[in-house]
Amino acid sequence: MNDKLLTLWTMRKIKFIYVLILSIVLFQACKDKNTENFDPEKQIKIDDSLINDFITKNKITALKHSSGLYYQILEPGTGNVSYSGTTEVTVNYEGRLLNGSVFDKSSSATTFPLGSLIYGWQVGIPLIQKGGRVRLIIPSNLAYGNRATGGIPANSVLDFTIELINTK
Repeated sequence: MNDKLLTLWTMRKIKFIYVLILSIVLFQACKDKNTENFDPEKQIKIDDSLINDFITKNKITALKHSSGLYYQILEPGTGNVSYSGTTEVTVNYEGRLLNGSVFDKSSSATTFPLGSLIYGWQVGIPLIQKGGRVRLIIPSNLAYGNRATGGIPANSVLDFTIELINTK
């Protein structure tokens, strides 16, 4: 009887090790290839070149923020909001890739905590006040980086037009 228990225990142990090894192999095979050999400094230069070409081609008058974000204040808005990460912003927006394809658009006014948004929005929205509109051309490192998400390819520069309706 002890031999049967020992054999059963050994078989379970072997199965566990097999499943563990298989899991590790599958995890490595599924690893995001965009993160391998990724050079963030090189990507920043690529994005900056793409943005400058885009701005020139489309005759956009944009300023470069110290963060690397490019922005164009379409309407400054009014008031004097003091922004923090917990400030709730109510906006209408449209997000496009540099090829002009729309990947997201609000169908009605949408409210977000500013601190929960991509860093490009956290930098860009405080450049305007209530009633203002801003165009943000966001390098990939201030957006989703080298990971694809929701129809946005990895390392994508994003072009947003945002109308700030309200803040709380």
